[in-house]
Amino acid sequence: MSIYTHTHLYEGAPRRALAIHCTLGHTGAWRGVAAALKDDLSLLAFDLPSHGRSGVWDRTGNVHDVATDMARALINEPMDLIGHSFGATVALRIAVETPELVRSVTMIEPVYFAAAIEDEPELLVQYKEDSQELDAAFASGDEREAARVFNRGWGDGTPWDSLPKKMQDYMAGLVHYVPASAACLHYDSAGLLQPRRMARANMPVLLIEGDQSPPMSAKVGVSLEKRLPDVERVIIKGAGHMLPVTHPDAVVAPVRALLARS
Repeated sequence: MSIYTHTHLYEGAPRRALAIHCTLGHTGAWRGVAAALKDDLSLLAFDLPSHGRSGVWDRTGNVHDVATDMARALINEPMDLIGHSFGATVALRIAVETPELVRSVTMIEPVYFAAAIEDEPELLVQYKEDSQELDAAFASGDEREAARVFNRGWGDGTPWDSLPKKMQDYMAGLVHYVPASAACLHYDSAGLLQPRRMARANMPVLLIEGDQSPPMSAKVGVSLEKRLPDVERVIIKGAGHMLPVTHPDAVVAPVRALLARS
């Protein structure tokens, strides 16, 4: 299906990167990172399907396929990719499937759980146990409660009750992305874990995570680090999953080093 794509260009240096935000986010999530890197890059950010000002995904088909097609359509020459969480997995997929379009990849807290689960199958059991409250909210049809639970585990630490109602409504309206993403993020529907497939992403890759993030973040980082041929992994002290928003200045040095290599 064709979905309208809203974009926002954070103008800076002539070199251009495509920025792909997280589930429940929007282009504004890149404001701090774009400002910190304006002497190095211009950031072309876009809203994922149903997010921000982009068109609505009708909840049919594989949402990761839809989001990846949307992102790839914005690349008309080799670009640097910078993605966060779900967006980082889209960047990874583009790098593996169409490496000729990619100069470098920065993945901030990629939630490609399938990689860690392949290495440690018991992690899927643990993840399901940890997700029982979230799954119960979805099973009851209470997407507002699901958003509250999801925000507690993967948000920036702001308590749900402290968020403006408009933000709560926005998140509740998008939290269906979480179970919809499982086919790709948990079960590798894109086939990125097939033997030697990730070796296709032979451009310089940077993995960034926070040391205060959920434990699965580090597991994914370790698993991707050993599969990608040209990769550096950086851990930001004091940062959690939402570090592009909470610690934008911390990404500057490692990203600049990556750009110099590519």
